Amino acid sequence: MWRIEDSAELYGISYWGSGYFGISENGNLTIATKKDSPYWIELVDIVGKLNEMNLKPPFLLRFPQLLHERLRDVHSAFLRSIGESGYGGTYHSAFPVKVNQRREVIEGLLHPGLPLIFGLEVGSKPELLLAIPYQAQYDVHLLCNGCKDDAYITLALKTIQFNKNTIIVIDDVSETRLIIDTAKELNVIPQIGIRTKLYSKGSGKWESSGGDTSKFGLNTTEILEVIKTLEDNEMLSSLNMLHFHIGSQITAVSHIQKAVKEAARIYVKLQTMGANIQYFDIGGGLGVNYDSSKTSSSSSINYTLQEYANNVVSTLKTICDEENVPYPTIISESGRAIAAHHSMLIINIPGRKNVKQYEEVTVSEKDSSIVHELHDCYHNINIKNYEEYYPAAIELKEELINLFNLGQLGLEEKSKGETLFWKICQCVTSFASKEDNTSEQICKLEKYLSNKYLGNFSIFQSIPDSWAIDQLFPILPIHRLNEKPTCKGTIIDLTCDSDGEINQFVDQTHTKELLELHHLNHDPYYLAITLIGAYQDTMGDYHNLFGAVNEVHITQKNNDNWYIKHIIPSDTTANVLNNMKYETTELLKTLNKALKEREQTTETENFIKLYEKELGKHTYLNA
Repeated sequence: MWRIEDSAELYGISYWGSGYFGISENGNLTIATKKDSPYWIELVDIVGKLNEMNLKPPFLLRFPQLLHERLRDVHSAFLRSIGESGYGGTYHSAFPVKVNQRREVIEGLLHPGLPLIFGLEVGSKPELLLAIPYQAQYDVHLLCNGCKDDAYITLALKTIQFNKNTIIVIDDVSETRLIIDTAKELNVIPQIGIRTKLYSKGSGKWESSGGDTSKFGLNTTEILEVIKTLEDNEMLSSLNMLHFHIGSQITAVSHIQKAVKEAARIYVKLQTMGANIQYFDIGGGLGVNYDSSKTSSSSSINYTLQEYANNVVSTLKTICDEENVPYPTIISESGRAIAAHHSMLIINIPGRKNVKQYEEVTVSEKDSSIVHELHDCYHNINIKNYEEYYPAAIELKEELINLFNLGQLGLEEKSKGETLFWKICQCVTSFASKEDNTSEQICKLEKYLSNKYLGNFSIFQSIPDSWAIDQLFPILPIHRLNEKPTCKGTIIDLTCDSDGEINQFVDQTHTKELLELHHLNHDPYYLAITLIGAYQDTMGDYHNLFGAVNEVHITQKNNDNWYIKHIIPSDTTANVLNNMKYETTELLKTLNKALKEREQTTETENFIKLYEKELGKHTYLNA
């Protein structure tokens, strides 16, 4: 008997789900907008409602309340640590806009009923222009990072005239002089931060973001140069923030502790030099458990949110106490940890590839000896000898191909030999499964014979990090979780690109190359790709001209009930072509003109109508 608990363990839900995901008694994947809530939403109900509304998958489901919940979690963890440790300062959250620039995300975080966001961190001039109106409306701070030109610095300094809560972080020594001169010209007192380049590094994929060779930040000599320049211009009092960042998705808590310790030493030295540092900005890096291992693997973290906060607060407090300096306000930019959980992609599976069904082979006296040898191998293989017969079968297949290439076999004999070989391989995997044989040779064969489930989506549009940096995202069915999955395979997308395949999946304790799924029947089969709320929304591209999918915003009431708050329709083919600088009206004119030069028929008119109709549809499969 297969239980829903077995599915929960198989797909690692209790690890990466963080208390927000579960399985109903009906075997359906659920989500709750409050951690460990007794009230949840069955995702199949949402999909059913969208189908009734004649919306076609894939669907991007966004749960804005999860943004609020994650923000509260981070905030509460730091306040709890501050209270328990006796730290004399406080804590604020800043959201790095680069993690998700979508309007729905930014406005959701700045909801007036949840005044927990201290500021927005921007890393470019366009992001600064995006954030300035929100600063004016909600009175939040702007933390200005990234490469800066005259216009960037002028814009940032002018906001001080209106709001007085913009901090320009110096990432390069050359920016110091530009900030000073522009501030004098505008007659404003700037607020300045310094981004320090620590020797300490993070861990995981983004380890190179820290250390001596990191892209941004000032080394010790450059910090002293900035201090002297500010002193010479009587602006040292404007220096009120120390900032560092050692990389996204830090996998090991020891790296966090080491970096905070090094930065804290810089902080106390700056204080003793006369700087009035009020803010200690630890940057981003708070990781997310994308897999089930809870280790320091690149897709996991070996610490909890509370352990992260405790390490930051206790390390900073210890050094401040040793040096007898004031406790600064701690700021973190934990964008990934706040945004990742709030959205997921729901895809349907129209079919499978690589499904080999071979009929029995009849061998005659006319067939070559190599075909007879393969036939004997197939009929004699059993659970006791399959490990010996499999290497022999491989050698026989090599000989089969060589004989064919030498012109000594016909196509029919080659076909018989290949069919017998694949039937032998299927026997091998069947026997190995019964013995739970997971040797390297068997795993390689199993992967070779596995199914490729065709997903109605584009990896490059919806989860680009899966392709670009091998980011792991939890993937599982949204239904039939009370049934034992009997098939294994990978997920391929609609693009005609060999890279459009997912072949790394969450397991109970590690990653695996095949995903366990159910046999497809006549009913639709849906998968959820979860934890995609950070970075994926704005990094996707239009490979093969697959556009944005239908986006649906879901709000949960204080019980099991939910409602659709907002729907953003998917891109039509016309939208995508217009983005590629094709005017669809011109395309229609060209088609009409070309066809008018030929004989006009009813079929011609019908074809033009069909063409125009398809331009108005979304870019994915309707099946």
